[in-house]
Amino acid sequence: MQILIFLSECMVPLMIFYIIGFGLLSGRPVMDDFLEGAKEGMRTVAGILPTLVALMVSVGVLRASGFLDFLGEVLKAPAALVHLPPQIVPVILVRLVSNSAATGLVLNIFKEFGTDSNLGLIASLLMSSTETVLYCMSVYFGAAGITKTRYTLAGALIATAAGVAASVVLAGVM
Repeated sequence: MQILIFLSECMVPLMIFYIIGFGLLSGRPVMDDFLEGAKEGMRTVAGILPTLVALMVSVGVLRASGFLDFLGEVLKAPAALVHLPPQIVPVILVRLVSNSAATGLVLNIFKEFGTDSNLGLIASLLMSSTETVLYCMSVYFGAAGITKTRYTLAGALIATAAGVAASVVLAGVM
């Protein structure tokens, strides 16, 4: 364990020395390359900013309107069939779009039921074994200009379902 701690503490300085050394040895203008990369990064951010704003606003509207609670109630019966607590359903749905909003819902579960409860364990495992599918697809495909995503959404939703199932099973075992 000590070797991992040592490596993690040394990684950033080693990368800085590597980049400077590479620039000096190869004769590359490191600062110019850095500035060009920063400009390109800013162009990318400006290009995907409308998508990010739309996602954040839509999640805020869904939470404030009570639609997520309504959807959780509607999906209570199907969730019970697969042994999924109804309080987790809104977390699953929001997690597809926004990590921060899902974290807020998980914190509410922690406050109400506790972190060591079955719901708390499921929520924790769910957050670590699933991804913000729609967010990632819109940001990354939007930044790259990809319009035909083929099987990405289906594959990501299957992976999310596997993560949800693993969360329920592992929480039951713990």
